[in-house]
Amino acid sequence: MSRAGILIMMGLMVLGTYGAEAQKKIDEERMLRDMEVTENILSTLVKQQFDKRSFFPMEIKAEYREGLGVTFRLPYEFNGPMIWSMGNAPDMTVLDGRGFNYSFEFPDEPADIARVYDGQGRITTETIQGLKSTRSRKVNADSIREATTSKTINACKLFLADYGDLLTQLSPNEKIMITNRGDGDRIWYGAFVNAARPSYVSVEASKGDITQLKQGKMTRDQFMKSIKVINSVMDDELQPDLELLSSIFNRLYRKDLSKTYFTEENIYYEKLKDYGVIYYMQVYSSNQIDYNRRWVMPTLGLEGLTTEERDKKVKELYPQFEKDFKADILEYGRTVKSLTPEELLVFNVRLTKCDGCGIPTSLEFLIKADVLKEYASGKLTKDAALAKMTVKKSGNQ
Repeated sequence: MSRAGILIMMGLMVLGTYGAEAQKKIDEERMLRDMEVTENILSTLVKQQFDKRSFFPMEIKAEYREGLGVTFRLPYEFNGPMIWSMGNAPDMTVLDGRGFNYSFEFPDEPADIARVYDGQGRITTETIQGLKSTRSRKVNADSIREATTSKTINACKLFLADYGDLLTQLSPNEKIMITNRGDGDRIWYGAFVNAARPSYVSVEASKGDITQLKQGKMTRDQFMKSIKVINSVMDDELQPDLELLSSIFNRLYRKDLSKTYFTEENIYYEKLKDYGVIYYMQVYSSNQIDYNRRWVMPTLGLEGLTTEERDKKVKELYPQFEKDFKADILEYGRTVKSLTPEELLVFNVRLTKCDGCGIPTSLEFLIKADVLKEYASGKLTKDAALAKMTVKKSGNQ
């Protein structure tokens, strides 16, 4: 190749690199518009799975995190309790047992009858004049929930296949996830008498797979099989070994023992049927002295740090924290005996705030129970077991 040809090739490579870098930048206004449009589409698709007699609020919110993708959040208990009414009853208000009020009107039915499922497996028929419980029968609440969840998951899969490409700015490795889980927030259940166990649903596909589908490089059947679906329910039975692991990490990451980040809050967990257990944890790096705007980093024994000094130390500590946390999961996670071999031990960790530090917002550590068992029995070396642990990083501070 001539010198001129080489120079042209080099120029094209530079332009290509510049173009790739430019594509990485997100147009925030366009992203916001794309998310608002797709929120509406997903909500409509879910509602279309049910007939007109089924009513429940379906407000869906989307959020984008660089490197992770877009997460759509369904209402926590999108699948129940189901409540409906039959009859022209514009003045009737129904309580579902959790403090939410709904009113219903179906003018094509007799005007003096209303029928309500109360969330505890009962349908009660009442007259508008106030007759109480004139007729009741038992229904299977679990079956209603299962059917509702199945229909909702189907709607989510259709959304990913047919409309996921409307999120135009996602890179191929970023994902679209639809879930009823909050962003690390725990909602207390099980404290109410006869309360049904809440569900955990997650439906996920990569933008790269969606593009492959649209370009005809993947069949629709292949795409549907590639979608990652988690459909589980919380197990409210007390598991001593899970409680023990919570207390171990709660002690390990207090200020006096940790050498990196620390926790000031109790660690809690959710046991999910046929999935495993998820521990939720928030870690910090420092405390601020209000009167002079300086920082204290107790795990390092440092005081009087400026914000710049503090942020530099936080950034330096991050790699060590991730390394130590993985080792601690391996070392102490083997105390868990109640998980089946294919179930997962998961730690969802929100990291200390550090603007502009380039560290993730949160980390999720996942390892199968059989890996922990093989490590405990000596069948796997520490390095081999660590290699089987997955670390998902969300956000970028």
